Amino acid sequence: MTEDSFDCVVVGSGPGGYVTAIRASQLGMRTAIVEKDRLGGRCLNYACIPAKAVLRSADVLSEIRAAGDFGIEAGEARVDFGALMSRRDRVVKTLTGGVSGLMKKHGITVIEGEGSLAGPGRVMVGDRELQAATIVLATGSVGKPLPGTTFGGRVIGTEEAWALRELPSSMAVIGAGASGAEIASAYARLGVEVMLFEALERVLPTEDEEISQIAERGLRRQGIKIHTGTLVQEVEPDEAAVRFRHGDQRAQVDWLVIAAGRGPDTAGLALERAGVAVQDGGFVQVDGAMRTSVEGIYAIGDLVHGPALAHKASEEGVIAVEDAAGIATRPIEYADIPRATFCAPNVASFGLTEAQAREQGHDVVVGKVNYGAVGAGTVYGDRGGMVKLVGERRYGELLGGHIVGARATELIQELVNVRALEGGYPEVARTIHGHPTLSEAVMEAARAADGWLIHG
Repeated sequence: MTEDSFDCVVVGSGPGGYVTAIRASQLGMRTAIVEKDRLGGRCLNYACIPAKAVLRSADVLSEIRAAGDFGIEAGEARVDFGALMSRRDRVVKTLTGGVSGLMKKHGITVIEGEGSLAGPGRVMVGDRELQAATIVLATGSVGKPLPGTTFGGRVIGTEEAWALRELPSSMAVIGAGASGAEIASAYARLGVEVMLFEALERVLPTEDEEISQIAERGLRRQGIKIHTGTLVQEVEPDEAAVRFRHGDQRAQVDWLVIAAGRGPDTAGLALERAGVAVQDGGFVQVDGAMRTSVEGIYAIGDLVHGPALAHKASEEGVIAVEDAAGIATRPIEYADIPRATFCAPNVASFGLTEAQAREQGHDVVVGKVNYGAVGAGTVYGDRGGMVKLVGERRYGELLGGHIVGARATELIQELVNVRALEGGYPEVARTIHGHPTLSEAVMEAARAADGWLIHG
C-alpha cells in the first residue's frame, strides 16, 4: 500500500468515529481517521464531556449546600467559575489526550482536515486523495436555530453554553429535552436566573409522563422558571443582551441558548457526488449493518436515524467495520439503548413508556417504587426518586424501565442488561440485591410489577 491507501478510512473522530477506527485496527485493517478540528469530536471537546464536567461541579455545590442535613458544617459555598471552567478544560484535555494515545497504540493514522467523498473508495482531504475499500462516515450533528433566528452573538447553541468564560446573571434555554434540562439545571444551581421553555406540554417530553413530572418538580425547586406549551418569538439580540417574547410577555437575558434539536452534519461530505442516498431530515440512508446505498461506504451516529447518543454511535461503528470484515452482525434494537439525562434529579430510561406500551396493544403491567421505600433512599438523602417498570403481563417481558433520582443513569443499566439477556421483571424481582443500596428500588419495582411488593 501507498501512504494514501488504507483498508478503512473513518471521517470524524467523535465517540462513533474513534471507536470505529480502533475496532477496524483490531480486525487487521490499515486504518486512517480524518478530523477537521480536534480528536474526540464534538462530544469530547464541546458537548457531552464538558457538559458533565460542569454538571458535576453543580452537583458538588448542591451537596455542600445540603451538608448541614448530614451534620456537617461546611460554611457558605462560593462558585469560582474561572476555576470551575479550568477544571472542565483539564477534563477535556485528559480525555482527548487519551484518544490520541489510543490512536498511536493501535497504529491508526490521524489526518487533519475536512474529509469529503470523491466516489466509492475515495476520500478527499484538501488536495490529498485517500483510497480505502471501507469508508465510515461519522461526522455527527450540528445545532438547529429557531425559525427566524441565527446563531451568533448572545444567541448560542448548547456547545457554546458549556464554554462560557463568565458566569452570567440570567439565561433562557429553549428546548426542555435532555440537553436543555441539563443546561438549565447546571446553571440554575450555580446561581444563574434561568428560564426554560418547551413548546410541548411538559419537560423531557419523550420520557414517561410520571417521570417527567417528578423531574419538573426537581427543576422548579432549583429556581428554574419553566414555561411549557410556550413558543419563543421575536428574538432581538444585541451586544449586551437578548430580548424576546413568549406568549404575551417580554423578557431580557444575558444569553439565549437554543437546545431545540440538531441535524446531521453532512454539509461537507459531498454525499451527492458519491451517490449516497439520504432520507427525510437529511439523514443518510442505511440498513441494519450501517451500509449506505454505495458499496463500501457506511454511516453511523447522528448522521443516521435513531437516538443521538454517543454510545449508540460507538456500537454502530463496531457493527459497520465488523460487517466490512465479513463478520455476521445484528441490527441494533434502538428502543433498548439506555437514555440518560444528567440534570438534577438524574433521569434514565430504556424501552417503551407506559403510554407507548398501551398504544401498541400490550397487556401492560406497571411496577413503581419510590426511593424512600428502600433504606438507601433515606440514608443518602433522596426519598423523592422513583423507579418505574413497564412490563407485559402474560410472559413477564420487560418492555421499558424509567428512573428519576440519584444515580438513575447508573441504575438503568441493570434493566438494559436483563432485557438483552432475555430476562423479564420476574427475574429482576428474584435477583438478590445488596442492602442498603438504591438498586434495591429496582428490585422492589420489579416485585411490584410481579404482584408482591414488600416495601410499599
